[in-house]
Amino acid sequence: MSWEIYFTKQAQKDAKRISQAGLKPKAIELLKLLAENPFQNPPSYEKLVGDLTGAYSRRITIQHRLIYQIYPEDKKIKVLRMWTHYE
Repeated sequence: MSWEIYFTKQAQKDAKRISQAGLKPKAIELLKLLAENPFQNPPSYEKLVGDLTGAYSRRITIQHRLIYQIYPEDKKIKVLRMWTHYE
């Protein structure tokens, strides 16, 4: 059974930027992986701290990240960001 993925408004805006930057194939690959098993390793993921405690991060590129929260009881994944965390 796959996981349901949904996006914040910011992640939807980021998706347009990802597409314009030519990174859409990599982002789609990561989203498919998350839908199958968000805890699969590799590719590696990081648990985030600070303001994003409880969220996870996977690299799209060296600069760009896919940041998401996992809700195991509902089998849902909320994508928070899909762009750089350096802004």
